[in-house]
Amino acid sequence: MAEGRDAVRRAPRKPRPSEGQWALGYREPLNQAERTKRDDDGLNVRERIIERYSQQGFRSIDKADLRSRFRWWGLYTQRKQGLPAGATATAEPEELEDEFFMLRVRIAGGLLTSDQLRAIAFASERFGRDVADVTDRQNIQLHWIRIEDVPRIWEALERTGLTTCEACGDTPRNILGCALAGIDAGEILDATPQVELTHKRFVGDPSFSNLPRKYKTAISGCAQQCAQHEINDVAFVGVRHPKLGAGYDLWAGGGLSTSPMFAQRLGVFVEPGLVPDVWAAVTGTFRDYGYRRSRNHARLKFLIADWGPEKFRDVMQREYLRYELPEGVAPPVSVTSQRDHVGVFSQKDGRSYVGFAPRAGRIFGHQLRRVADLADEYASGSIRTTTQQKMVIVDVAPENVSSLVAALADEDLRVEASTFRRGTMACTGIEFCKLALTETKARAQWLYQELEERLPGFNEQVQININGCPNSCARFQVADIGLMGAVLPRPDGTRSDAFLVHLGGHLGENAGFGRKVRGVRVFGEDLADYVETLLRRYLARRNGHGSFAAYVNSLSNDDLREFASPDVHFAEKLRRS
Repeated sequence: MAEGRDAVRRAPRKPRPSEGQWALGYREPLNQAERTKRDDDGLNVRERIIERYSQQGFRSIDKADLRSRFRWWGLYTQRKQGLPAGATATAEPEELEDEFFMLRVRIAGGLLTSDQLRAIAFASERFGRDVADVTDRQNIQLHWIRIEDVPRIWEALERTGLTTCEACGDTPRNILGCALAGIDAGEILDATPQVELTHKRFVGDPSFSNLPRKYKTAISGCAQQCAQHEINDVAFVGVRHPKLGAGYDLWAGGGLSTSPMFAQRLGVFVEPGLVPDVWAAVTGTFRDYGYRRSRNHARLKFLIADWGPEKFRDVMQREYLRYELPEGVAPPVSVTSQRDHVGVFSQKDGRSYVGFAPRAGRIFGHQLRRVADLADEYASGSIRTTTQQKMVIVDVAPENVSSLVAALADEDLRVEASTFRRGTMACTGIEFCKLALTETKARAQWLYQELEERLPGFNEQVQININGCPNSCARFQVADIGLMGAVLPRPDGTRSDAFLVHLGGHLGENAGFGRKVRGVRVFGEDLADYVETLLRRYLARRNGHGSFAAYVNSLSNDDLREFASPDVHFAEKLRRS
């Protein structure tokens, strides 16, 4: 028996299958997405769109271009209208996709001029049925775009310096920055030059146009850390080094979706002038060592998790940067999780910035045009987008503030927004997205309006993020109340859109992902009753805790299930009492 056990113990381990890492010699594509990228760089599809597809129409588009390479220029097909949620997982691609597109416009660091915003407004009004969405990555997305109109839209955008290049796909996505860069008196440093130079050098560079998966960047010197370094693939976080002055602490490996992970410090200090080179070294390491076998295992966070930050730092410096960076200092912990910049605040030059909240990110093209006009009339013509689906007009003279606030209110763009309007975000949802299971935008607007009426005295910061599927485009995993769309059976056997619940997620101090409340499911029409119940229970039981997330995370699993039980009659009982 002992000999048998020894034989088993000594048996050679099966070699781990190739993860498709280029640097280890595994260049043969291991899935269809990798084969499509090998066959032709996604950047090359632009010429075909201009010369062929826009001339010959939707039905002329090659399927590999349509479902893959178009993303390299910010284009996704929309969901066909009227399809039920159940079709998301069962229908063939051609059954799901409409002959219209979502078009994503990159806005590096969220920085816009009035002329650039007018160009986006023109595209929305003229070609996109007057619809637009401000995203939580500081982009603006248009809908109802026909392939025939794409070249004209590009011409209008590019005339002002905007682009849709690599807004989607396995590419470096839009670079996040602080919406108040250069004007906030409390910032550690203005990261605008580093954002702009990194964007200029590398967006559209074929050296980085075939990454294992999407790749998200944040570069910010904001003391509030509004660029959310914790959940980006690579992030440069403003710090003050005791010897080297203001610069950046380098983080890598953050990301949400079905396997959420927070980024980790690599432990090095990056001088401002070195940001583009260090960015290229981190990105090159990911390109060559990232996992290409499985799409679900291809984000940088998985490589960082396997290697650890020390090995990643060593390979990045030794093989790509070719020099060592100084030891870093950890950034101060942000004590606020509300990073939307909504309201009226003073700039360091004595002028003001005015932040306002659209309706869960949804805005009309004609409203964008009005915002551009107001920015010229009352300020310097500079507009910013935030990472919370909000917008900011900067450089407002004090005597113009009240007039600007009133003019924005006339458009239902609220500066004096309720806690619930400020704190509610939603992804695109089933209205346009082929992956979604539930409606989100209209439901989010209904929800915050209901809560405004039911809880008029509630003024504590609370983040309610509504997501149409598990992919976390609206970051439900880092919200106080995260609602993830699903299709679930009712007692009578019919299936309907519903939401699974995650509670207590937050960034900043003691950052943590929301706790999934097992067994709790809330149908769409019950959301207002359910969220009201949660908030009333919290107010009644908070027992000195300073925030909703702090209270939720103080609960045991049993207490959490009891707290989150969907007794929709409880709120009415509390109101009567």
